[in-house]
Amino acid sequence: MTFTRYAIYFAPPAGKEWAKFATSWLGWDMEAGKPVAHPIVEGIDVAAVTEVPRKYGLHATLKPPFRLRDGKTYEALQKACSSLASRQPPVSLDGLEIARFGRFLALRPLGETRALNALAAACVRELDCFRAPTSEAELARRRAAGLTPKQDANLVQWGYPYVLDVFRFHITLSGKLDKPTLRATRNALQTHLAPLLPQPFQITDLALAGEAEDGRFHLIHRYALSG
Repeated sequence: MTFTRYAIYFAPPAGKEWAKFATSWLGWDMEAGKPVAHPIVEGIDVAAVTEVPRKYGLHATLKPPFRLRDGKTYEALQKACSSLASRQPPVSLDGLEIARFGRFLALRPLGETRALNALAAACVRELDCFRAPTSEAELARRRAAGLTPKQDANLVQWGYPYVLDVFRFHITLSGKLDKPTLRATRNALQTHLAPLLPQPFQITDLALAGEAEDGRFHLIHRYALSG
């Protein structure tokens, strides 16, 4: 399969019950590379609520999607991911909780996040040599959302505003919703997903993901954190 962009994700273990539910909630199984049926949740149009994030699959971004720089190869990227993971230790946090981020819903970690943030920063910095320069169109699109000076500096240097000091680990569960839908969806997730969430929450590998030509992301390989 040919990929147009690559990203480094945390991809939840496929066998965990919370991950199974959240994957079906989004409707795209990134690991299997196929659509999955949404759960039936009374009062919630799950397909509509999850339309925007569906193509990315169940994940948290560690290094945002990027095109390969000229002269860099997919095989070299794989080797770099393996090397990076071999030098990073697994991360353990207290758990996950359902949270509101502006107008969308996501899972966020509970507990001390310094080790998690350090892992994400290593992914951003150490693999940036593989990222093609950000296009003027992409810069303009990002800036149109309104960025702080720090976010704009990140965009210029790293190709994405929300990295390093302004990084917030999250696993997206919805697109932007109006207030009534946001409230109803959060209540539904508290009922169906919250009881399944892990305590503690552990990150034991990095996932290299690729964006296919149709825009959907596929999990390519997991690299165990063994530092």
